[in-house]
Amino acid sequence: MNLSGPTFPRGGIFASRRPDIVLIVLDTQRRDRLSCYGYSRPTSPHLDELAAESTLFHRVFTAAHWTIPSHASMFTGLYPSEHATNQSYAALPAGIPTLAERLRAGRYMTAAFCNNPLVGVVNNGLQRGFESFLNYSGLLTSRPNQAGARAGSISRYRQWFKGRLAAVLNRIQNLFARSELMLEFAFTPLMVPIWQTALSFKGNTPKSLSDTARLLIERRGVEPNQPIFAFINLMGVHMPYHPDRRMLERFAPDVIRDREAARYVRRFNGDVFGWLAPFAGADERYRHVLSDVYDAEVATQDAHLGVFLRRMRESGALDRTLLLICADHGDHLGEKGIVGHAMSVYNELIHVPLIVRDPNGDFPRGTEVDHPVSLRRVFHTLLSAAGIASGAECDRSLAQSPAADPDGGTVFSEAEPPQNVLGIMLRRQPDRVRAYRFDQPRRAVISGSYKLIQTGEDQVELYDLDTDPGETVDLAAMLPERVEELQAHLSTFVRRASAVAPLIQHAEGVDDPILRRRLSDLGYLE
Repeated sequence: MNLSGPTFPRGGIFASRRPDIVLIVLDTQRRDRLSCYGYSRPTSPHLDELAAESTLFHRVFTAAHWTIPSHASMFTGLYPSEHATNQSYAALPAGIPTLAERLRAGRYMTAAFCNNPLVGVVNNGLQRGFESFLNYSGLLTSRPNQAGARAGSISRYRQWFKGRLAAVLNRIQNLFARSELMLEFAFTPLMVPIWQTALSFKGNTPKSLSDTARLLIERRGVEPNQPIFAFINLMGVHMPYHPDRRMLERFAPDVIRDREAARYVRRFNGDVFGWLAPFAGADERYRHVLSDVYDAEVATQDAHLGVFLRRMRESGALDRTLLLICADHGDHLGEKGIVGHAMSVYNELIHVPLIVRDPNGDFPRGTEVDHPVSLRRVFHTLLSAAGIASGAECDRSLAQSPAADPDGGTVFSEAEPPQNVLGIMLRRQPDRVRAYRFDQPRRAVISGSYKLIQTGEDQVELYDLDTDPGETVDLAAMLPERVEELQAHLSTFVRRASAVAPLIQHAEGVDDPILRRRLSDLGYLE
């Protein structure tokens, strides 16, 4: 199976008019909390302004419910069951080229500005293809794959020393991501304040955006006429919540006025297990508080994006840039009794925003697109914008009309239980895990206005998203023919994915006995 496609732009000529490409992933950003998508609170004025001069996609569904598999799908164009990178111990198979590798082969300068350690620190292959990779979270800001050939001997020594230190620290951080025992230790009251503050868990949103703007505007170290691909992951709205005070005053005043509400937010921020577990009954009275603080985080991040966009406009860089902004997944804030994004394929998690601003006109300004599409098609879209996509890949660009959509308006999303998190939940709240069936895989299929969710082998739910976007009324018993039709789509998808799926490729350094035993039970290890 040839997944690579052509290496250079069609015609074989390096075209200086090719746009810079910027992919901004708003980690954990819910679509329904952005005012450009109809939210009643003005949480995103800067994104709203951008959306008005862009193409706004209304029905975009992420391929997975959490960071690693969702990014892997955006970086490869494949669903999780096809790229098999849906656990923290997995790595992208070497035979599957990434978006950055393809763009670098097409003579783009590739740079990443990453605030999420699961993307930038854990050794899972998501960093492949980037000439420069800046991490703003974790034990040490790092630049893997950055050449130092033009630096002096002292600079090269410093880079070598920093690289060796980063390798050691990254092995430690990989252990926390992949070992169930180490992850549970990280959740203890002793460790939580350390990794949230000293280790900068959420990174540095303004610095990462400023560094990106500097590269795109000043172009230091970039060859003449060479276009740039910049990937940015922002963690501003991810738990724990620490929004700007001005945004708290505007969107979550109870946290300032009510000591009990403020105390609840502090407890929630420090209780990492609470980000994963189903809502307890005592938490329901504070559900509106979490919702308001989340809105304050959305507004805080939007203000930082506004500074970035203003710099890009004033310099003229925005008008030579194809800018794609999306979310890798959303978050539950108590809906359906769930918090966080550990295990669900409800719309709170998988229905995501997507905005494309294109200087070349393939994505018309002020246009809105309303048919279902998969977020995995970010891969095909950006390769097409760079002029290096194969014919089949061009067909899957989001610039294509709905009538030419090779997916036929049918998209899928998958949720495989993260095994290290599941192990902790089973030890702490086994009854609740089983009641919510968090130990069972889930798949969703969206076709037209209908969405089917299958949990395990025997449970199905059916929703009409046009009339019930909050998925409150299960229609499965009332529309058995529709259930049968969507299950047929799902069965075809599973067969196709199984036929092309690679064997799970384990990342280096995975030696957790509990994890190995669980993988053996699942049939992944002998």
